[in-house]
Amino acid sequence: MIQRGCLILKQCVAWPQSAALNSFFLAGAIWAALVLPAGANDQELIRSHGYSFFGELKYPADFEHFDYVNPDAPKGGEISIAIPGTFDSMNPYTRNGRAAALSSVMYESLLDTDAPSDVIGENYGLLAESIEYPADKSWVIFRMRPEARFSNGDPVTAHDVAFSHNLLLDQGLQSYAEAVRKRIPDVEVIDDLTIKFYFADDISRRNLIDQVGAVPVWSKAWFEETGARLDEPRMETSPGSGPYVVDTIDANRRVIYKRNPDYWGGDLAVNQGRHNFDAIRLEYFADATAAFEAFKAGEVTYRTERDPKIWATGYEFPASNNGFVKREEIPNGSPPPMSGIVFNLGSDVFADKRVRQAVALMFNFEWTNKSLLYGLYAQQRSFSTGTKLEANGLPEGEELAFLQDMGDLVPEAILRTEPWVPRESDPDRLMTRRNKAQALDLLAEAGFDVGDDGRVTTPGGEPMRINFLFNASGSPTDRAVAENFVANLQSLGVDARFEAVDASQFTERERNRDYDLIFDGYPALLGTGTGLAQRLGSEAAAFSLFNPAGLASPLVDEIIERSLLTESQAEEDMTVRALDRALRHEFFIIPDGYAPNHWAAYWDMYGRPEVIPPFNLGTLDFWWFDERTAEQLKEAGAL
Repeated sequence: MIQRGCLILKQCVAWPQSAALNSFFLAGAIWAALVLPAGANDQELIRSHGYSFFGELKYPADFEHFDYVNPDAPKGGEISIAIPGTFDSMNPYTRNGRAAALSSVMYESLLDTDAPSDVIGENYGLLAESIEYPADKSWVIFRMRPEARFSNGDPVTAHDVAFSHNLLLDQGLQSYAEAVRKRIPDVEVIDDLTIKFYFADDISRRNLIDQVGAVPVWSKAWFEETGARLDEPRMETSPGSGPYVVDTIDANRRVIYKRNPDYWGGDLAVNQGRHNFDAIRLEYFADATAAFEAFKAGEVTYRTERDPKIWATGYEFPASNNGFVKREEIPNGSPPPMSGIVFNLGSDVFADKRVRQAVALMFNFEWTNKSLLYGLYAQQRSFSTGTKLEANGLPEGEELAFLQDMGDLVPEAILRTEPWVPRESDPDRLMTRRNKAQALDLLAEAGFDVGDDGRVTTPGGEPMRINFLFNASGSPTDRAVAENFVANLQSLGVDARFEAVDASQFTERERNRDYDLIFDGYPALLGTGTGLAQRLGSEAAAFSLFNPAGLASPLVDEIIERSLLTESQAEEDMTVRALDRALRHEFFIIPDGYAPNHWAAYWDMYGRPEVIPPFNLGTLDFWWFDERTAEQLKEAGAL
């Protein structure tokens, strides 16, 4: 699922799958609508099977299935995936504990937030069969499907939806709750199957309808009977209405989700050709090396490869050489996330941007790509690399006027210089002398000094110390990238330290921002939305789990607010380009590159559509188990 600007409900959970299964909600959608006679307030009343802010829906009300799925895909079989690290909770909606991957798969929402994957910004009804709202979007009514059921057989009602919405406000993540309370002051249960949300006056209505439509729906009765809380880790799961239920939990070792044979929504058009596996088995391992060994042995059967070294050299093993394991490079139509080495802007050492720029010059992407990544990565340039939303050149036309209208909030450098791009380095030398000299000049400008011993000291005379926090369960290649970067910092004269900690410690320290540098990132900018303030805004910067740098920029805040008020797609695109320009000016991340294609490796027992949609690899969504090829593997003694 492509992330746009919706408010973010869930804790980040490491998951080796396409963006569609990272459990972050989609925002900004377009619904084809039937315009009915005006109501009492003389506004058009719009009813539809789906929603989006601009334009028309691709799929009409009577569509049979999404274009990219195989509606005749067989149901059955198992897929197993390796997860490095640990887990101690099945509740991904709290800051506490480390939740198991896919632990939100049981829960559905009024709108289907995981599909479609062939367009951006469209959602269709899931628990809701229709939606109704006035032209000014001051409220929305969802009419729910009477056949919807939780896995325990209880009906899913509007009371459950209202309870879930309020539970997130009372016990959910602070950044989410504070943002929602301002925008959605009231919810009304009209009857068992009808719910109405009211939106605040004098604010942008962007993403509010899709926001409430994306709330996971939990059983009110279960929470009231058990006394469970949303802000506490727990292994027990509440009944959900989704196609999968929990079958087996073995803490830190294994989770198995099984397809619910009594799933209520299997015949819906949005579900045709999807949710095809009878079981999804997640196997946990201490580190990435052990996880790959399990794949080679057939203990796990699918992996989306993340390590370019393994992709280039690791598949010379018997099962692969014998054709039992398939490898595919599948085009990825999504722009890459802005991932890399994130600066903690709350660290005193990084208060001056010139220091961050000096540190960034010590990351040699070209050498890293050639020596450690086998030349398989490309370099990110922006938060919207390769799209029409990427800022290029000097601002001009409407974008220039937009920036100038914000007055002194906009630094002169943004208006007079092209947006930041990574400095090219020598691919044959880890340390590029030119970059080192420029880094030392920047440090000197910031008041730092280099002593006779070659050590960099702060303006207060203390050694310049930087800590790079690393998850010990990460890949050996990631570790090598980080260690070589730290070595370059040490060569510069910085007291830089690489600190690898176990997964649970890493999670705790990451949440508390107990680091100077860390591998993390931000999703690509694909449009505007209220969630941009949660992820990039100043108000939640001190505590948001989704803003690892702690960015707090009045300029970024103002661009987001103005972007929410745009009235056309062209105007929105212009403001997002300005936002990309501003984010790159703030400089809080060192891009570390990305793989342009999906790298899929799997034992030859799975089928997929011939053409994968541009915005989702969809392995756990619309691939399927091929019983014929699985039997051939067994007959050959491969499994």
